[in-house]
Amino acid sequence: MTDTTATPPNDPAGPWAIPVRRPLPGDDKPKGRTSFPRKVWNLLVAIKDGLALIFLLIFFALLFGFLAARPNASLPVTEGALLVDFDGVVTEQPADIDPFAALSGNDQLREIRTRDVVHALETAATDKRVTSVVLDFDRFIGGGQVSLAEIGAAVDKVRAAKKPVLAFATAYTTDSYQVAAHASEIWSDSIGGVAIAGPGGSRLYYKGLMDKLGITAHIYRVGTFKSAVEPYLRSDQSPEAKEADMAYAGALWESWLADVKKARPNAKIDAFVADTSGAVKAAGNDLSKAGLDARLLDKVGSRMAFNARVAEISGTYDDSRPWDYAAIPLENWVAANPPARAGAAIAVIPVVGEIVDGEAPNGSAGGTTVAEHILDAVADSSTKAVVLRVDSPGGSVLASEEIRQALLQAKAKKLPVVVSMANVAASGGYWISTPADRIFAEPETITGSIGVFGILPSFDQALAKIGVNADGIATTPLSGQPDVFGGVNDEFNTLAQASVEDIYARFTGLVAKSRKQPIEKIRTIAEGRVWAGGTARQIGLVDQFGGLPDALAAAAKMAKIDGAYHARYYEEEPSEFSKMIASLTGADKKDQEAASPRGWFGLAAMNRQLTERRLVQDLTLLTKSGSVQASCLDCRAYLPAVPRAGDADAKGFLGTLALLLN
Repeated sequence: MTDTTATPPNDPAGPWAIPVRRPLPGDDKPKGRTSFPRKVWNLLVAIKDGLALIFLLIFFALLFGFLAARPNASLPVTEGALLVDFDGVVTEQPADIDPFAALSGNDQLREIRTRDVVHALETAATDKRVTSVVLDFDRFIGGGQVSLAEIGAAVDKVRAAKKPVLAFATAYTTDSYQVAAHASEIWSDSIGGVAIAGPGGSRLYYKGLMDKLGITAHIYRVGTFKSAVEPYLRSDQSPEAKEADMAYAGALWESWLADVKKARPNAKIDAFVADTSGAVKAAGNDLSKAGLDARLLDKVGSRMAFNARVAEISGTYDDSRPWDYAAIPLENWVAANPPARAGAAIAVIPVVGEIVDGEAPNGSAGGTTVAEHILDAVADSSTKAVVLRVDSPGGSVLASEEIRQALLQAKAKKLPVVVSMANVAASGGYWISTPADRIFAEPETITGSIGVFGILPSFDQALAKIGVNADGIATTPLSGQPDVFGGVNDEFNTLAQASVEDIYARFTGLVAKSRKQPIEKIRTIAEGRVWAGGTARQIGLVDQFGGLPDALAAAAKMAKIDGAYHARYYEEEPSEFSKMIASLTGADKKDQEAASPRGWFGLAAMNRQLTERRLVQDLTLLTKSGSVQASCLDCRAYLPAVPRAGDADAKGFLGTLALLLN
C-alpha cells in the first residue's frame, strides 16, 4: 500500500508535524488574567442574561396561572350544587384589583357583582344540571339593601322551581340574613347564631378637636339638611340631621322587616330583635339555640355536617368523601351561561361609587370616563336607548355636570334615557339623573340630598399657638387668598359662598325642570335632605318603583322596540395584566380568606377597620375636597365600605383655590 499523504514543501517534520499558531496581539500579556473592564463587562452581560431568563420564566408562569385559573366557558359544567360564595361584599360594580397591591401581598376584599349572582340564580332555576343552591355567608361583609333584595328575589325563583336552597354562616348579620331568609334551610355553626342590628350608628364630630388645635374649617353650603359638613361645625348631630336620618333609616328598616317576614313568615323576628339579649339568656346564653327557638334558623351544625347535608341532595365528587359535595362555582357558571345577546341593544352605563373629576377605574365614577362611555353608546348606530344605572352618593359637581351633558347628547339624538337607581342615588347621583325621561327606584333606594357644599381649612390660629405668624402685602382684596396661613378674609368668603349658592340654584333649577314642578316646591324638598325611595316617589323625585329589568323594559317601550332586546354594558374592563396578577396571587379567588373575617369577633374587627376608613375619608374631605361637592356622606353608610379608586385633579373655582395649597 502506498502512502499518498501530501507533505508540504520544505517541511522537515513531514506529515506528522504539529501546526504552530502564529502570534496574536496581546500574547505578550501574562496568561490566565483578564482586564478589569472586561470582567465588569462579562458580569453585566451575565446579569442581563440571568434577568432576561428570570423575567421570561415569570412571564410564562403568569400566563400559565392566568389561563389555568380563569373560568373557561368552553368547559362543561358538571351536575351538582351551584355554590354562591359571598366572600367579601356585594356591589354593583367591583373595583379593579390593584396588581401591585396583590404582588405585595396586601389583602383585598373580594367584591361580587350583583347582576352576576342574580343571573346565575335565575338561570340555575331552570337548568337541570343544578340540583340545589348553596349560599355561603361565612365571610360575608355586606351589601346595599336594594342589591340584597334583588338577590333574595332571585333565590325565590329557585325555590319556586322546587329546588332546595341551603344557607350557611358561622354568624348571620343584618345583611346576610336578609338573603338567607329566602333559603329553604338556614344553617348556623353552634358557636355562631343570628344578631340583627338594623340601620343606624354614630359618626365622629371634630369641632372640639379643631378648636383645640386652632384649625378653622371655612364651610360654604346651601341646605338646612346638608349634614355632610356638620362634623367640622358642631360637636354633635343637629336636630334637623337627626330628623332626616331617622326618617329614611326607619323606612329602610321597615322594608327590611317586610322582606324577611314575607320570606320567613313563621320567624319570631319582632320579639327577637326587640330583646335579643333576653332571648339569648333564655337559651342558656347560646346564641345559636336562641336563633332556633325564634325560628330564624333551621339547623345548627358544623360546616362538615352542612356539606354532608348538601351531598345528600346533590351528590359527591368521591363517595369516600361524603362531606365533599359536588359544587359548581359561581364563576364557572357565569362564564358558561352568559346573558342573551339577541335583539336590539339598549346601552347600560353604570355610575358606581363617588363621582370624581377626570378619569377613574371601575368602583369610582370618573366624570370623563362615564361621559365617554355615554358618548360611545350614543355614537353607536345600533343603540336604541340609554339606561343609566346609578349607585352613587355623589361627589364633584363638575364631574356630575360632565355626565349630564353627555346624556343631553343622547336626548339630542332622540334616544330614550331612563335612570335606574340602585342602593344610593343621592346629591350628585341625583344631579346626573335629571335628564331622564323616567326614573326608576326601589323603596329601599336612598336618594335626594339636593344640596351642595365646599370646605377649605385655614391654620392661622394653629400657627399662632406655636409662635408662627403670617404677614405680607396685597394689591387687591383677593391677593393671596385663600390664605390658609394668615387667615381667609371676608371678601373671599363672600365670593366662595356666592359660588356655592349659584350652583345650588342651578341644581334646584335642573330638578324643577326635569320633574316639571315649580321651583318653590322643589326648594321645600331640597335643602340637602335625604329621602328613602318610597317617600321620594310620593314627592315626585322618582317616577315608579322597579329594578334594572323594569328600566330596560320601559326604555324598550319608549324606543318602540318590537321584539327582543338586550343590555349592552359600557364600562371599563380590567387589563389582562391585572387579571393575570390577580389570578396568580389569588386576589380574585374565594380562597383568599385572610381579607374577610369569620364569626362575631372577626366581623367586629372588620367594622373597626371600616370605622377607621371613614375617619380617613372625613379627614380627606377636610383637606382634599377641591371642587364644590354635591355629595351625601351619610349615604355612604348604606353602601359597601370598601376602598375605591383615587381622586382626580380638581377643577373649577374652589378646585383652583385648592391647587394653590399644593
